[in-house]
Amino acid sequence: MKKEDKKGKAYSKLAESYDGFMKDVSYEGWSGFITGRLKKYGIEDGLVCDLGCGSGTVTTLLSDAGYNMTGVDSSPEMLGRAAAKKEDRDILYLQQDITSFELYGTMRAFVSTGDVLNYITDRRALKHVFELVHNYLDPEGIFIFDMHTPAYYDRLGNRVYGDATEDAGYIWRNSYNRATGINEYDLTLFTATGNGNYIRSEETHEQRAYSVGYIKRIASKCGFEVLETRADYTEKKGRGWSDRVVYIIRKSRG
Repeated sequence: MKKEDKKGKAYSKLAESYDGFMKDVSYEGWSGFITGRLKKYGIEDGLVCDLGCGSGTVTTLLSDAGYNMTGVDSSPEMLGRAAAKKEDRDILYLQQDITSFELYGTMRAFVSTGDVLNYITDRRALKHVFELVHNYLDPEGIFIFDMHTPAYYDRLGNRVYGDATEDAGYIWRNSYNRATGINEYDLTLFTATGNGNYIRSEETHEQRAYSVGYIKRIASKCGFEVLETRADYTEKKGRGWSDRVVYIIRKSRG
């Protein structure tokens, strides 16, 4: 077994196996919910930006639903996976940090899925993301995003998890500090080389828990009105004890 870098950048190694590990996620359900909400609020087509698009699964599905997609992500490895799925679709991918992204014009909507915003652990940086989205949104544009709650991280606790696919496996050592709201997990990956051996690599991921009330306040301060909160892409109301809350906010009319 070959051992690589001790602490790699998040998603630098995980990108290769990410889609396999996420096989149980209902991306079709997520994109169906998103397109339904976009249409509910009058956005049938046009430019939509996927912040933290990762390997591009949701971006691709929204493109297939008729939206002109732009995907933004900081990981070149994940964007490489996204580009491989693009085929003949008209999708623009940009390698940028979502806390300081720049676009060529305004968007009718923004989306961000898979608890991407929880990776922004600095409160000022998170607020700046909302400010940037507001700046690049058309009048009455929609921002749909999901975030894990403090209750979710509390339930995760300090545990060790694992999973494996045919070509890879991982060990996830989770640690949550309730006082700071910081959740850290050390990920050890084992990737098959094709000759019966595996390459071992390690990454550290860090997220922050934000309460529903806090996110609503930040959205309001940045010029948004909260239209809905939903639990995990269902019609159930998103609350503090939900694992994942989906926020649907709109650029304020005032």
